[in-house]
Amino acid sequence: MQITQKKTVEELLKQADKLPPLPAIASKALRLMRDPDFSMKALAELIATDVSISSTVLRWANSSLYALSSPVSTISQAVNFLGANVIRSLVLSVAMLSFMEKPLPGYNLDKGELWKHSLGMAIAARLVMTKYGPQLAEEAYTAGLICDVGKLVFEAELRDLNLDLPELEGKNFAEVEKIFFGMSHADMGAELARRWEFPEPLMEAIAYHHSPAQSSKKTVLPAAVHIADNIVNRLGIGLGCDGATYQLEPYALQALGLSDGSLDHLLAQTMAQFQESESLRKGGAI
Repeated sequence: MQITQKKTVEELLKQADKLPPLPAIASKALRLMRDPDFSMKALAELIATDVSISSTVLRWANSSLYALSSPVSTISQAVNFLGANVIRSLVLSVAMLSFMEKPLPGYNLDKGELWKHSLGMAIAARLVMTKYGPQLAEEAYTAGLICDVGKLVFEAELRDLNLDLPELEGKNFAEVEKIFFGMSHADMGAELARRWEFPEPLMEAIAYHHSPAQSSKKTVLPAAVHIADNIVNRLGIGLGCDGATYQLEPYALQALGLSDGSLDHLLAQTMAQFQESESLRKGGAI
């Protein structure tokens, strides 16, 4: 049986145009921090103009995570205390939360499940990349957080599809998406990252987070996000209907010098940090 493609790439890209842009202040802050010579003073002044981001930064700085002897009371203090890497993660998290909290029935994800999965991936990817330094670790966090954003475009189209066809047996969900739509949610996520002016290494990591061996750049970032996805799927966080269809590529472990045994430690670390982040979010810190 020949499976008919349900949407063209062009039609899907038009649907992507309907997604709202990143919030203006978040976009400006992320753009500012891409300049290696940016000043923390300018960053603090920009963040102070947004109530949601500034309150998140203050709550995070005063959280039990840091156990400060005296509370931080100004945005400037909080920004300087937390540092650029943490601020970048917080700004992006605030920006993406509104996108990713809605239910996605096409992927069998309840409200908040895509966000939890993405947050878990971000945490796991950062842990995997810690040994490569804070810059690459933070890039991994960003890639993990947004790599599944393409699902927002595909989700409505999946609701009425028959995904139990014999021709689809044994295929992972990204392959199924390509059959029906000509591209996967990973491809769409990379396109959205391009539109949001994210750097090329992040687009590459997003595009190949299910197939890191196919990355033309052969960098460790796609492998790190791939491993992070496997970790979060094993933890059962935001699994949906597609999570169990993806297998861990041995290439990813080889690229990062990891063994199957080393994943157990990463599983425990990821769950601990995920639970801490969720606790802060429920307390209003994200």
